[in-house]
Amino acid sequence: MPPDWEERLFDGRPTPLRLYRAIRQRLETFGPLTVRGTDTQVSFRARRAFAWVWLPQRWAEGRPADSVTLTFSLDAPLDDRRIVQVVEPRPGHWTHHVVIEDESDLDGAVDDWLQQAYRLAGGVGL
Repeated sequence: MPPDWEERLFDGRPTPLRLYRAIRQRLETFGPLTVRGTDTQVSFRARRAFAWVWLPQRWAEGRPADSVTLTFSLDAPLDDRRIVQVVEPRPGHWTHHVVIEDESDLDGAVDDWLQQAYRLAGGVGL
């Protein structure tokens, strides 16, 4: 049975739920991690948080309703057409946002970015 937060977050949204589960399955192959969910997002942690999945917000123009936003943290900004926003919330910590509309969006480049984020967050097992 899924946790309560999963049911609340993805209630009535089968496509975002499927995308979240595909992301989670990929991340779980990297090594030990902790998954924490709230009513607004899911966070993935090694020693510290390195990736998040959240649903498009109304203020985020152009983000399809049946998508999820995959966010990950790196130590340098990436330049790729699929990254819709890059923010440096504190020096040397760059947060990247990618809109995932289909499982095919989870390709080798995304895997590489997520693996790098996992390692930077203290993840072991790769």
